[in-house]
Parts: sequence; C-alpha cells; structure tokens
Amino acid sequence: MGESIYDRIGGRDAVLAAVDIFYQKVLSDESINGFFASTDMDRQRGKMISFLTVAFGGPERASGPSMREAHAPLVEKGLNDQHIDAVAGHLADTLNELGVPAELSGEVLELVGSLRDEVLGR
Repeated sequence: MGESIYDRIGGRDAVLAAVDIFYQKVLSDESINGFFASTDMDRQRGKMISFLTVAFGGPERASGPSMREAHAPLVEKGLNDQHIDAVAGHLADTLNELGVPAELSGEVLELVGSLRDEVLGR
C-alpha cells in the first residue's frame, strides 16, 4: 500500500493550513455562510481537522455522528447540490493556493466528492 493522502499532502501542518484557508473562503461566501451563522467555528474547525485527517488516512479514528446525521439539520434548512458545489470550489481553491499538485488535489476532491449523497441524505 502506498503513502496515504495525509502523508503526501504534508500531514497535520498541511491539514491545519487547509482548514484555516478553507473556512476563510467559506465564511466570505454569502451563498453558503448562512449555514454557519450559529456555528461555533473553533469547534467546527476541530471537526474538519479530524474529518480530513481520518479521510486522508492520517493517525485518527472516526468518531461522532455520520456525515448524514451531522448535515441533516442543514439539509432541512435547504442545503443542496449548489451549496456543495460552492464548498467543493472553495476546497479546490484552497488546495491550489497551498500549491498541492493537481493529481493529489484531484484525489482529495474525488474523495470528498464521493460523500455528496451521504451529506445530502440521499
């Protein structure tokens, strides 16, 4: 088995940098920032760091609710494919800004994109 995405992307430091840049972009986007209006962003950042670490094959174990359960209240508030597309765009821009090679960025986006139906509860 080859090196994990987590290791290839640069480990914890890269995940921390990506999460900070990503949420700056998300919170600046008026088409989606309303979903975070009542969110404790320090806690949210911690959840995203854990999620990406696990998803990328890093040294954490998954815990907490499923993606479907965690996002169900947002789906009830209207979260849809358009919003997921915006989030994916911000993730792609974040990876590009961090200089992640296109092939690795593609792997990351494919992995995260594979969760779309789960996040949207379908």
